[in-house]
Amino acid sequence: MLGRLNHVAIATKDAIKAARIYGAAFGAQISEAVPLPEHGVITVFATLPNTKIEFIEPLGETSPIAKFLERNADGGIHHICYEVVDIIASRDTLVKEGARVLGDGVPKIGAHGKPVLFLHPKDFSGALVEIEQA
Repeated sequence: MLGRLNHVAIATKDAIKAARIYGAAFGAQISEAVPLPEHGVITVFATLPNTKIEFIEPLGETSPIAKFLERNADGGIHHICYEVVDIIASRDTLVKEGARVLGDGVPKIGAHGKPVLFLHPKDFSGALVEIEQA
């Protein structure tokens, strides 16, 4: 059911600035900044040989990332994202096993243009988990 690690997301006040060091220091390919109003964030990706780092900054005052940055002023790891073959089947199995899906349980389109869901951190050792349709 669980596929490869798709990305690790880091919350920051300035996603472009944060991503630049990955480009300069590690030679990572850096994407353009993309606003995702339905998620309340702006994303920038650093592509590495085996995964991606997603830098997310708040898009508006009601962004969930704004609240995260209030508690963690310097930013930090926000979530990890795993690929799944079938997001609906994965959701149903996770719920059956006691995991909580955040929101209404209906996948939204994420930064890669694919359906995503977020899972409650209390069910995953304190880590916010995103699953993405592979």
